[in-house]
Amino acid sequence: MDSHPQRDQPQPVRDDRDRVLIFDTTLRDGEQSPGASMGMEAKLELAAALADLGVDILEAGFPIASEGDFEAVQAIARQIEGPMIAGLARTAKGDIERAWEAIRDAESPRLHVFLATSEIHRTHKLRMARSEIVRRTGEEVARARGFCEDVEFSPEDASRTEPDFLAQVVETAIDAGATTINIPDTVGYAVPSQFASLIRYLKDHVTGIESTVISVHCHNDLGLAVANSLAAVRAGARQIECTINGIGERAGNASLEEVVMALRTRSDFFDIATGIHSSGLLPASRLLTKLTGLQVQRNKAIVGANAFAHEAGIHQHGMLQHTSTYEIMRPEDVGADQSRLVLGKHSGRHAFRQRLEEHGHTMDEETFEAIFEAFKALADKKREIFDADIEALLEGPAETPREPHWTLEGFQTVAGADLQHSASVYLRDPQGKVNFETACGEGPIDSVFKAIQRLTGVVAHLHDYQVNSVSVGKDAQGEAVVEVEYAGKMYTGRAISTDIIDASVHAYVSVVNRIANKIVGPPDWQASTVVPTDNRGKSPDALKPSSAG
Repeated sequence: MDSHPQRDQPQPVRDDRDRVLIFDTTLRDGEQSPGASMGMEAKLELAAALADLGVDILEAGFPIASEGDFEAVQAIARQIEGPMIAGLARTAKGDIERAWEAIRDAESPRLHVFLATSEIHRTHKLRMARSEIVRRTGEEVARARGFCEDVEFSPEDASRTEPDFLAQVVETAIDAGATTINIPDTVGYAVPSQFASLIRYLKDHVTGIESTVISVHCHNDLGLAVANSLAAVRAGARQIECTINGIGERAGNASLEEVVMALRTRSDFFDIATGIHSSGLLPASRLLTKLTGLQVQRNKAIVGANAFAHEAGIHQHGMLQHTSTYEIMRPEDVGADQSRLVLGKHSGRHAFRQRLEEHGHTMDEETFEAIFEAFKALADKKREIFDADIEALLEGPAETPREPHWTLEGFQTVAGADLQHSASVYLRDPQGKVNFETACGEGPIDSVFKAIQRLTGVVAHLHDYQVNSVSVGKDAQGEAVVEVEYAGKMYTGRAISTDIIDASVHAYVSVVNRIANKIVGPPDWQASTVVPTDNRGKSPDALKPSSAG
């Protein structure tokens, strides 16, 4: 497939006016997403990855929130080099002092101070008059500036604040020493044209704003966080607050990877750049998933499993001619390996023929048509066709069904805190003898897979492992899907059970039997202690399967 044309490459940064600062708040707003809480070790690992990614400002947390949050922010400030380290504080003496104590040891510290300004917040949450909001803003921003030269001020719920009052508060913050003014769309209420107009209004009506950086922090309640952020950039904003995978309160924040790649891919339109090393986007996304267990939807832009996958025949034909027909970015630009032409019921002859040729199969047109029709019939029954399925089609229908080489007779696992994970597996071999093996691993699934490998000698590399709920309730059934690579070919197995470990064991035994049935002649099955790993070197237990119920 042809590579993308040069026009898809970003333009170089010429000066600060051509640069959008990336303010990452994954460790603060992102961690507020239900289920995304992280411990100290995880926060430091992610902070280091964000620094390597090239974020300009890293908001490490809300130090007053808890002792744990304070300690994490302080550790990040002391250990992470590169980005500016920010700590969040309300407009209150105790908050600001605590935040400064947490970040003061950073190479470049920033105090981020906020106070709500909208009528609904003034009335129902703060119960403050406009005059009190203005007074508090001036006093506390000045207090923050007394500690730190770099102070950011956010009028919370700015997009629902009366523009004239918002301008008054922002001007007060600038007079008190704020160097960055952040305009939050706190509840995702704005639409792009309105939000851009608000940025332009502030630029036209706030004295001194030209000496500050205008930032935006958009939420995704209406699915417009990225669109609103980009509209603000067109209106003059030069900092975007965002998170990896778009995690955050409620529907989340503007997605860092989407913002970055939109500015990069459409540099012809925005004529502006970021300092992000885009090839680190997918690794950062996967790291966050590993640390939090929050899965990314398959069709998520930039980092989803389907972002560079094509099944429709028309699309696959176009991709085979030139990748730019259906891809506006190169997968390697975001850290992905390559585009995938997925074989399924929507695939056409061109992609199917290419897959056959990749595996060394050539044939006359009549034979090809017959195999293709068999492929389409199978594709109506399966979501995705793997190489092993194609090999079976080429062999033709077997006269009699193949018996499984091994039959699962039973298994037992041991797992728990401060315990060594282990598994015992009983398999009946082709001669009818029941064999037993015990193995230890990183978790119960890893232990089971090890034991099966030792019993059968089939050493396969785990490419993907998923557990998905197929019903609801605490007794829901879970479907385990195991995809492995063996001798350069892909094999998959599925099983369903109310016990996800039981489903995983049956799925893996199914895969091993599929491999065994493909081996020609007497198999040379030597016992092996090789641990099955995915393409990132993680055990199956480290892949964080979704809950079955």
